[in-house]
Amino acid sequence: MKSFLALVGWFILLVLCWPLALLALILWPIVWIVSLPFRLVGITFEALFALLKTILLLPARMLGYKAK
Repeated sequence: MKSFLALVGWFILLVLCWPLALLALILWPIVWIVSLPFRLVGITFEALFALLKTILLLPARMLGYKAK
């Protein structure tokens, strides 16, 4: 659904201001490539925090605590 809304928004932009729509079409892959390292850092930190949570809650889980 998100892709569909982006496509509809791009077509509306194409009708209203076609040079801006073409510029967005050309720049989108460049923006995506530049954002990849930030996504990888985010995934790394998310995994790190999940590991820390698991390590810190291990004693409680060993004693039988079950989170609801």
